[in-house]
Amino acid sequence: MDGEKVTIAGWVQNIRVLGSIVFLKVRDKEGVSQVTITKDNPNFSMVKDITPESVVAVTGVVRKSEKAQNGWELIPEEIKVLSKAEVPLPLDISGKIESEFETRLNARFMDLRNPRVAAVFAIRDCVTTAIRNYAESKGFIEVHTPKIVGAGAEGGALLFPVDYFGKKAFLSQSPQLYKQMIMATGFDKVYEIAPYFRAEKSDTSRHVAEFIMLDVEMAFIESQEDVMKFLEEGIKRVFEHVKKHREEELSILGIELEVPKLPFPRITYSEAVEKLGLKQGQEIGTEEEKKLGKIIEEEKGTGLYFITLFPEEEKPFYIMEAGDGLSYSFDLELGGEEIASGGQREHRYDELVKRIKKKGLKPENFAFYLNAFKYGMPPHGGFGLGVDRLVQKMLGLPNIREVVLHPRDLKRVLP
Repeated sequence: MDGEKVTIAGWVQNIRVLGSIVFLKVRDKEGVSQVTITKDNPNFSMVKDITPESVVAVTGVVRKSEKAQNGWELIPEEIKVLSKAEVPLPLDISGKIESEFETRLNARFMDLRNPRVAAVFAIRDCVTTAIRNYAESKGFIEVHTPKIVGAGAEGGALLFPVDYFGKKAFLSQSPQLYKQMIMATGFDKVYEIAPYFRAEKSDTSRHVAEFIMLDVEMAFIESQEDVMKFLEEGIKRVFEHVKKHREEELSILGIELEVPKLPFPRITYSEAVEKLGLKQGQEIGTEEEKKLGKIIEEEKGTGLYFITLFPEEEKPFYIMEAGDGLSYSFDLELGGEEIASGGQREHRYDELVKRIKKKGLKPENFAFYLNAFKYGMPPHGGFGLGVDRLVQKMLGLPNIREVVLHPRDLKRVLP
């Protein structure tokens, strides 16, 4: 485009005055452009008064330049200040001066101007695009379940109550009951990417109160292995898609993304506790989970693996029992943390009612859900995958809030 007249618009990243020449760096989502203003240019006097991060529009002629960072510069005919930025800025987006994480979250609009932060969210977008492409290629349809519900999938624990026109209601913690009900309709493969809410009083680097989940349910399965195969292939597709389409952003973050190989290793819960030196029936906590991740990494050379056949008492009422106190359930682990959980569901009405009672719950509180199981429910299974946690672990970031635009936790409800 050497010699062509163009208009660019963006934010003023910095201004360098070198005697009789001024260099204006203008940033937009495609990158940074250099605007070169010499003393004889009519814009020379006004450009020095522009503050960093002001929004400008520059019209001028493109000129090839070996000295410019990207091989060309813009010689301006007109510079318009569309919005002047106040000084001082709430944080330094160059990263030269490190800001507290809380400061960054309070000024997230400014934080996202940092190329490293922007790269994270560009990759996150690529992840959800890959998920949708994969699900649709396998014949799944996207559904949207209610986010204001009358009962929780786990029986009421960790729910945010809502005054719904004087009636008792809650913010949805999971679409579990609804996506299972859809299995009775003939739509035998469904998925949803949506926000869910959990009133978990955990102030950790891996928990937020509002999170994005991928939920999948599929009918006419022979076993939970059908679900696991769909999930592991999907994860592989996500890694491939990000590596192919977000090469620049991965480079900005200094990440060499390795596409996982199939199949992912599978170990039973019993094998897991044995490796950890725990007793059978003992819960695998956060620290044990991390320790197990290191063991599997050393043994199998991968951080992605399934833990299967958990004790049935650990799992919700809708998971099918496998006998001997076990259940047809699984967790998918990445880097020592669970990123997905699922299994085969109990599709037999009488057995499902027994499971609900066994968990100390009242079947009448789930009448709307149980009704779908009375009139022909096929064998089915599915999983829920934390999109936030997947992106966090994929990029090796220390805090899940790094991948959430405006995180909600124990202390934060604004902005």
